[in-house]
Amino acid sequence: MKADKYKVDGSKNVDIRRLPVNSNSDGVSREEIERKYAALKEDIVKLDDAFRADAREGLIFVVQALDASGKDSTIAHVFSGMNPQGVKVHYYKAPTQDELAHDYLWRIHKDLPRKGEIAVLNRSHYEDLVTVDVEGIRKNYKMAERIADDSGSAFFKKRYQQVRGFEEYLYENSFRMVKIFLHVTKKEEATQMLERLDVPDKSWKFRAEDIEVLDKYDDYMKCFDKVINATGTEHSPWYVLPGNQRWYTRYLFVEIIADQLKKCKPKYPAVPHEEREKFPACREALNKIIESEK
Repeated sequence: MKADKYKVDGSKNVDIRRLPVNSNSDGVSREEIERKYAALKEDIVKLDDAFRADAREGLIFVVQALDASGKDSTIAHVFSGMNPQGVKVHYYKAPTQDELAHDYLWRIHKDLPRKGEIAVLNRSHYEDLVTVDVEGIRKNYKMAERIADDSGSAFFKKRYQQVRGFEEYLYENSFRMVKIFLHVTKKEEATQMLERLDVPDKSWKFRAEDIEVLDKYDDYMKCFDKVINATGTEHSPWYVLPGNQRWYTRYLFVEIIADQLKKCKPKYPAVPHEEREKFPACREALNKIIESEK
């Protein structure tokens, strides 16, 4: 699986800033990738149907990136064609007062899927590790003195540990979480922001403060590098996908979706013997209805 090249699972330290942002190093053609993408999408639809019927595991896909990196469009493309009853997308903005009154994992936990369902988190609890750190938001929180007195490094080190424990807890309760980071260059992000300004149908997405975040691109990438290495684990890995070519990003993403569905080993539930014994009588009754309606 080509996406394995971009996997961060805690087995070694990876400088994500040095990972590829396009397909050049993988020696692929767009025509070949788009053909494989279409084939994988068909496989995913079949796997998803069995996954929903089996309902022994749940899947959670976290999607993180800086602004204008293509999170929304990537999610829309890679999960299209799957049964909408079983895929729910949750988008997280700045926390509300009610959310701030709870622990930071509360708003995430309440949106997690049932077994047999898939949850897609467009942004996630990782905003409470990255954005809170880079933007210095922690100083505005109401916290017990024993927590407020922690140094910045101690505070976030505890959060890394809490997140690892939370994700391992989910895995041990039949829920798999996979985390995707879209690795996009500063130039590409600026290009996408400029397009939002110039294209009327996209202007609604633009906010002036997006440029302020872009000005902190290096700070965000440094923080993401630290967080991804600290929270990538065997059971809940990160994939730092090249994001400058969206056709390639989407292909790698569907590889990961297909791989996770296969790891769940979904199978259709067996029909109980007592129910199967009723099939001949039911078949006969249905055939009579069909004949009577001719």
